[in-house]
Amino acid sequence: MTLRQPRALPFIAAALIAAVALSGCSSVKHLFGGRSKDKAGEPAKLVEFTPTVTVRQLWTAQIGKGEKNLGLGQHPVIVNGVVYAAAVDGGVTALDLTSGKTLWHYDSKSRLSGGPGAGDGLVVVGGLKGEVIALDAGTGQEKWTAKVNNEVISAPAIGGGMVFVHANDGRVTAFDANTGERRWFYSADVPPLTVRGNGGITLGPGLLFVPGDDGSVVALGMADGSERWRVAVAEPEGRSELERMADVDGDVVLEGTVLFATSYKNHTVAIDGPRGQVLWDSEHGGPRGLGVSNSAVVVTDRNGNVIGLDKNTGGSLWQQSGLLNRNVTAPTVQGDYVVVGDYEGVVHWIRLIDGAFAARSKAGKAVTGKPVESDGIVVVQSVDGKLTAFSLQP
Repeated sequence: MTLRQPRALPFIAAALIAAVALSGCSSVKHLFGGRSKDKAGEPAKLVEFTPTVTVRQLWTAQIGKGEKNLGLGQHPVIVNGVVYAAAVDGGVTALDLTSGKTLWHYDSKSRLSGGPGAGDGLVVVGGLKGEVIALDAGTGQEKWTAKVNNEVISAPAIGGGMVFVHANDGRVTAFDANTGERRWFYSADVPPLTVRGNGGITLGPGLLFVPGDDGSVVALGMADGSERWRVAVAEPEGRSELERMADVDGDVVLEGTVLFATSYKNHTVAIDGPRGQVLWDSEHGGPRGLGVSNSAVVVTDRNGNVIGLDKNTGGSLWQQSGLLNRNVTAPTVQGDYVVVGDYEGVVHWIRLIDGAFAARSKAGKAVTGKPVESDGIVVVQSVDGKLTAFSLQP
């Protein structure tokens, strides 16, 4: 049984109480955001400001009906100047990054919920019924299909001649990239109450870094799925299942040998990837993932605060609190700015140097998936299946 978040309004305390009280539920997966400590817990009204950078909308494209209120956080992937995007009802579409021109379209009978992931000449998506579909990246032709035992709502990862799928039950399955034959699987325990979502798998040299619903990140051997190390980003402490929620639901980011991960329980850590040693631990974090620049790690907490952390120490640099209770997405870095979307489909640019608002634009209905950046262009996917591409001008 699942408890679903309203499409427009952020989650409120009464719904959290109802979630815990529901009988027969082994997992409640639609706990997106939190409630701030302001009087009503209502979405913050957007304050006018003088833009300090010009945002240019390059193109828009409709790729399907979108996820609506399923809480999937769908977003595209960009590889070699091509945008690959999937819609729950609408298949997979490849578009040119600069023009938005459709290059090919794959019409799927499955309801697509995870990904796409792209690499090594493949585009791979997952479905709500555990389908795994591999397509040729150049033509969109179906190469093979496979199945896992639970819904797939994070992007598959591709590398080392294999495709790696992180299903919603915590299991990681490796498939042969050429044939779709299963090579190995790894199972993880999932707590009774978790945030709706799964972080995607991040690839490193010979390793997979897998975020978990128990608040940990696990390193697995790419060849056989053996566990190499496990690090707690946040401990699942508390008297109730609700208080113990510590999910790492956003993708972890690997830069060089350092891995950055953030948790629903307001913790962000930097980890030495080869050894699994924590380099620093910050008490700022959130459920949706993070963005990394040359000098900062940026996170969005449960209340909608966007927070800049020193990349080397984890110390707080700034906090932007103008988006409270607006169900703010994970941040993405675009040049000297960080980009987030919100429940009204508004896209915000925030200055990395001090956390001040720099620009604002609109991108369809609610944006729940992380914006994606490549070659100075940000692409945003809204829940109605609309893609919007933006560039910045000084």
